[in-house]
Amino acid sequence: MTRFEQKFATLKAAGRKALVPFITAGDPSLESTVPVMHALVDAGADVIELGVPFSDPMADGPVIQRSSERALARGAGLRYVLEAVEVFRQQDDTTPIVLMGYLNPVEIHGAGRFAREAVAAGVDGVLLVDLPPEEAEETRAVFNREGLVLIALASPTTSPERLRMLCDTAQGYLYYVSFAGVTGASDRLDTAAAGERLKQLQAGSRVPVVAGFGIRDADSARAMATDADGVVVGSALVAALAEAGTDAPSRASAFLAPLRAALDA
Repeated sequence: MTRFEQKFATLKAAGRKALVPFITAGDPSLESTVPVMHALVDAGADVIELGVPFSDPMADGPVIQRSSERALARGAGLRYVLEAVEVFRQQDDTTPIVLMGYLNPVEIHGAGRFAREAVAAGVDGVLLVDLPPEEAEETRAVFNREGLVLIALASPTTSPERLRMLCDTAQGYLYYVSFAGVTGASDRLDTAAAGERLKQLQAGSRVPVVAGFGIRDADSARAMATDADGVVVGSALVAALAEAGTDAPSRASAFLAPLRAALDA
C-alpha cells in the first residue's frame, strides 16, 4: 500500500477525517520547515502539503504569495524543498507528503528527473495548480513510472465532463477547491453549496475527497468536513507562522490542535 492508501484506510477504520495543513517551504525560515512539519504531525496532521516557493503563484492570495516571496529571498528553491523532505523522512516514514506548486519548475527540471528525485527524497504526490487535466496525461504517466502520484483539483466551476475525467483519473486524493478564486478568501466560503458538490464528488471519485480554500479555524474545518473525507488549511496557518521566528513549531502546533479536536469531535 502507498502511504496515501494506508493513511486514509486507517482514518476510515477509525471514523476520522483527514487534516491536511499547508505550509510554504522556507517560511518563516529555512531552519524551521522540518521542525514545523514534525510539530504539525504531532498536533494531528494526517498529510502535509508543502508549498514549493514560486515567483508567480497565480492561484494564491496575498498571504501565500508573500510567504513564497520571503522563502525565495532566503534561497528556498526546489533543491531545498527536496532536502527538507529527506530530512523529515529520517524521523517520519508514514506521513504522506505532497508538494504543491506550479508546472514551470517541474518542466525546467524535467518531469522524469523531478519525479525520481522527489520519490528518492520521500515525496508521495504532487499538486500542480496550473496543469489542466486535459493536458496532464503525459506528466502523470512520467510521475507514475517513478512511483509519484499527481493530485487533481476540482472546483465549483468544473464542468460535468471534466469532473468525470477527474474522478476517473484521480490519485492519492481529490482536492476540492471550495470556491472559485485564490487561496485565503475565507469570506467567500459557502459550506452549504460546497457540501452539495462534495456529495457529488464522493459518489464518483475512486479516491478520498478533501476540501480546501477558506478553511481558517476549528468551526470552518468541522463544517466543511461534514461532506468530505478531510480538509486542507493553508493561508490561515501560513499567516500564523509568518512572524513566528524560532517559535514556529510551537505556534504551528497551537494553531492546528483545535482543528484536530474539532474534527475528532
